[in-house]
Amino acid sequence: MRFLIAIHHRDDFDASQSEDAETARAIDALNDEMVEAGIRVFVGGLHRAHTAKSIRADEAGGVRVTEGPYLAGEEHVAGFWVLDVASLEEALEWGAKAVLACKAPVEIRQFH
Repeated sequence: MRFLIAIHHRDDFDASQSEDAETARAIDALNDEMVEAGIRVFVGGLHRAHTAKSIRADEAGGVRVTEGPYLAGEEHVAGFWVLDVASLEEALEWGAKAVLACKAPVEIRQFH
């Protein structure tokens, strides 16, 4: 079973100013633990949401590109892991570790 564990940060979050050395070590240790457990498929961090481009279909059958994230809000996905685990319960355990390491809320969603 594959799950997405998405980290959410406020739009004004800047890792270079907000994450201390202890947090960086905790995230590195979590990544190492995931690799050692053989469950990490992919991991990625994202640029801040204001740098996003959104693409929507327009009424004329074309597309329109706009500046900024697709969804308006104060928080957006800042990074994520894709994990291959045995159950939702296991994904929740890894998600809890991510919350503690990243000091940020996460969302867990299963792939079809």
